[in-house]
Amino acid sequence: MMRLIALAAAVLLVILPAVADNYVLRVATTMMMYSALALGWNFIGGFAGYPSFATAAFFGLGAYASGVLQTKGVPMPAAWALGGAIVALFAAALGRAILHLRGHYFAIASLVVAEVLREITNSATDLTGGGMGLNLPVLSLDVTAQARLFYYAMFAAAAAALGTTALVAGNRLGFGLRCIQQNEDAAIMLGINTLRYKVIAFILSAVFPGVCGGIYASWVNYIDPTDVYDVLLSVKPIVMVLLGGVGTVMGGVYGAVLFLLMEELVWRNLLQFHAGLLGIIVVALVLFLPHGLRGAGWAKLRWRQRTGEAAP
Repeated sequence: MMRLIALAAAVLLVILPAVADNYVLRVATTMMMYSALALGWNFIGGFAGYPSFATAAFFGLGAYASGVLQTKGVPMPAAWALGGAIVALFAAALGRAILHLRGHYFAIASLVVAEVLREITNSATDLTGGGMGLNLPVLSLDVTAQARLFYYAMFAAAAAALGTTALVAGNRLGFGLRCIQQNEDAAIMLGINTLRYKVIAFILSAVFPGVCGGIYASWVNYIDPTDVYDVLLSVKPIVMVLLGGVGTVMGGVYGAVLFLLMEELVWRNLLQFHAGLLGIIVVALVLFLPHGLRGAGWAKLRWRQRTGEAAP
């Protein structure tokens, strides 16, 4: 039954551009981007249990790497791929430098990366435009064609992130990362190369936000450091995964849908309190729903089975 629902949802998403207007496509494109960001964070934060706040750094670096390449004449799809590769190399080097830290020490170290990259971007005026931002080449397509193009690009990124998540969850890498999450010292005693596993997870958590950053840069045609290195880009994926279920395959997708609904229906009227509301949601989820809304449903079902309580 679940497979049929998933297949129907996939078919609907594929044909959506043929039946939806530009506003719906914009919202759907944002949902795909959020899904990819959440699924990316889930590799290091969900499977390995390392509280990374580096998503904004990877997104911004991917946006600027792709944007600069496009201004130098590199075709857009190639610039997205090269931007993702640059982010992956950066994440590999960064991971080896900071993944020996644990807990809040790692969280703080990952949080400052975006600020460092923001300052570097602001200083490299000749290359990035500095604080004035960077204008990307404008596509010779009408508005509807562009909306469809970037929807399918984000859809491909989200689908790749979901497929990679399913692959990791079912193989040795996923098992090793879960061991690290449960007890890293015990994982070392079992012979797991924890640093190698964590670096791989960190790279995976970087590649998809990096590619999304490149697609986003082309989508909006203009980027600046304040926008693409926004700390909320590090907080939102965490909220999404907490909503959908930490360390699960579909948790990032469920959380992205719920988060976008809240953002579109509620938070647009609370712009001044947006960041504060995010903080409250994070605290509430950690305290009361550590396994997300889906986990709460399973916990309730198990309680009913254990006590013999009838369903309403």
